Amino acid sequence: MIHNKNDLFVLETRDTSYCFRVMPQGHLEHLYYGRRINLEQGYEPLLQKTTFLGGTQIAYSKEFPNVGLEDLCLELSSYGKGDIREAFLDITHEDGSSTCDFRFRKARILKEKKILDTLPSAYLSDQGSEPVSLEIEMYDSNYEITLLLIYSVFYDSNVITRSAKLINTSSKKIWLERIMSCQLDLDAEDYIISTFHGAWAREMNRYDTPAQPGIFVNDSKLGISGNRSNPFFMISQKNANEEYGDCFGFNLIYSGEHYAAIEVNSMGKLRVVNGIQPANFRFLLMPGDSFEAPESVITFSNQGYTGMSHNMHHFIRKHILRGEWKNRVRPVLLNSWEANYFKFDEGKLLKQAKAAAEAGIELFVLDDGWFGNRKDDTSSLGDWQENREKLQHGLKGLADKINALGMDFGIWVEPEMVNEDSDCYRNHPDWAVKLPGVSHSLGRNQMLLDLTKEEVRSYLIDEMARVFSSANIRYVKWDMNRIFSDRYSSSLDADRQKEFSHRYIMGLYEVIGTLTRRFPQILFEGCASGGNRFDLGILCYMPQIWASDNTDAICRVTIQSGYSYGYPLTVMGAHVSGCPNHQTLRNTSIETRFEVAAFGLLGYECNLTELSKEEYQIVKEQIAFYKKHRETLQFGDFYRIKTNDRGIYQWLCVAPDQSEAIGLHLQKEVLPNYPHTKFKTRGLKEETSYHFTNRQQIFSIKEFGDLINMISPIHIKKDSLVHNVIAMVKKMPGEVEDSKALGCVFNHAGVKLKQAFAGTGYNEEVRLQKDFSSRMYLWDSLNE
Repeated sequence: MIHNKNDLFVLETRDTSYCFRVMPQGHLEHLYYGRRINLEQGYEPLLQKTTFLGGTQIAYSKEFPNVGLEDLCLELSSYGKGDIREAFLDITHEDGSSTCDFRFRKARILKEKKILDTLPSAYLSDQGSEPVSLEIEMYDSNYEITLLLIYSVFYDSNVITRSAKLINTSSKKIWLERIMSCQLDLDAEDYIISTFHGAWAREMNRYDTPAQPGIFVNDSKLGISGNRSNPFFMISQKNANEEYGDCFGFNLIYSGEHYAAIEVNSMGKLRVVNGIQPANFRFLLMPGDSFEAPESVITFSNQGYTGMSHNMHHFIRKHILRGEWKNRVRPVLLNSWEANYFKFDEGKLLKQAKAAAEAGIELFVLDDGWFGNRKDDTSSLGDWQENREKLQHGLKGLADKINALGMDFGIWVEPEMVNEDSDCYRNHPDWAVKLPGVSHSLGRNQMLLDLTKEEVRSYLIDEMARVFSSANIRYVKWDMNRIFSDRYSSSLDADRQKEFSHRYIMGLYEVIGTLTRRFPQILFEGCASGGNRFDLGILCYMPQIWASDNTDAICRVTIQSGYSYGYPLTVMGAHVSGCPNHQTLRNTSIETRFEVAAFGLLGYECNLTELSKEEYQIVKEQIAFYKKHRETLQFGDFYRIKTNDRGIYQWLCVAPDQSEAIGLHLQKEVLPNYPHTKFKTRGLKEETSYHFTNRQQIFSIKEFGDLINMISPIHIKKDSLVHNVIAMVKKMPGEVEDSKALGCVFNHAGVKLKQAFAGTGYNEEVRLQKDFSSRMYLWDSLNE
């Protein structure tokens, strides 16, 4: 809901209020963002009272000598009139000046969600009678330029989005040097900035930094949103935790370079701005031209990180994801990559597909290597014809055989790239991004195609549409395996080359927007060397993203925890791979690998035909279990109960109707003689009875090594024939949890788990958890 009374604007969600006013001189003063308040009796307590400016502050004007913009909380900032903090907007005028002075001219309250013309944006599927968007028109009378500030309210998600549109309503050209999407000014308290950093195969590690005088920047200069620094970040009270404390969440609906700066100034104010990275950005706007900033997402919760996360999760599921797959359960898939890499033929794939179908897998995905002369990553990107040496009957022949096994068929593509060793490059060298007459750099032996060019976009749309129509393709993994270098386009004049990065992203959105609309039945999964383009812009077109090329379960528990702060599980691709793991060479049990991957969109990426009979049977049981509970795991409310607490991770997914909950208890390393722990839930119905149990695991006697001799009447040599025979015949069933209680008991007191092995004895009542091991627990409602 949006209210406007005189000079006051109030944006209300279910639990929050966002308030600002028009000051007498025309600037917008931010008054409050936080827990919902009622301003019917007035807002005078929220005003900053300034009688005299202190120190070396700049007085805005002779008419307003007590207004110093440096010491105000504002909705919009620029350079030249006394505000020396990070600017929302930076313009170079034709006369060389960069001073801007945008003041309020008028406002419009809309009952429909404002949708951007050139970029993806959030949407409301059920427009009501309440106003949902606010458009504030600001005007710089000195240079006759107009700026629109656009706010939208997502009531049930407790989310507000912001964007801006600069319109050159003057008769002269201007250069846009910077435009942010959001600005939030707060009184500086003891805030902690939480950002998520990493690299290939180690995405989304959380780092906490105190907000202190100076500027903290979270950004990308990669050309894309990036795995080095995800665009999502948080600001929270110093002592906030998962359940308590004020927490702000921020994100950007954009797949290009992002920029967020958090500045604490000398006057005790904290400013947050985020938007497009200004370092590789400059747009020339002729008279009549305009520029749209991406939509920024902000949310607030006084219920800690979990409250903030639930707001973001609800918003993404309801207002970012779209299309036929928005609310559909996602299939269990087998991806061919780690089992084969580039070495496969149709017979080999069909053998693996048959094993997958018998295990209950629903989708077979043919990854890289199926096209051109693709024997490694040095050639053939851009040549999207089947390799008939590998696929004797082409994609259609393979897809038909996969379908006959009862599975859907999917493929991998990387349309944005080209290898020099390709017919595409030989025929169209000018389509690749490179500097004229200068040697160029490569990333993974490939170059970017110039998506700022219309002929390149048309080629990609036509080629991909041809491929997607050539067989019964129901899934596409859209990859992007390099960052930008040698940025240049022959389609742009010399003074417009810094427009390249943003124009590339707009071109990308045109391509994937056209294809996803043309093929609504296809489940698209975004990928960029894993999480190198894990952002809300991609999620507007593709309802899931491959979270990381690292499939190691112990690494993944950190990676997926990091993503969960800002993104729901329903968008995270997660696979069970072979061991030793291909990225870390770590060995973990197939149960641990499954139980971590199950808290995501489950897939397998291993050679099922080479599993032992025991492991293959385990996989079949895993898939059956996942299918039974995947609606909870994919669409439930997610809670981080413990995050690396003495090496322990505990996750919980509660079904939307609270009829069941699924929990994970993972242990990185054994803590000796520490046998007792408990699992405290959140989100169960307080007065509903639940049955608590666990997913039972079966263990080999070899887990104990030569400790078997403590109970054996004869001495058994470790790994001997006798040892192996006994291990084949004698299995050790793991512990079984079985108790009943009201939800309030599990929520507030927790359940004490069965004793872990601590070196003093073992039977079927003891929980056997070695390094890198896990358990999955279930709470089933008895009242339903």
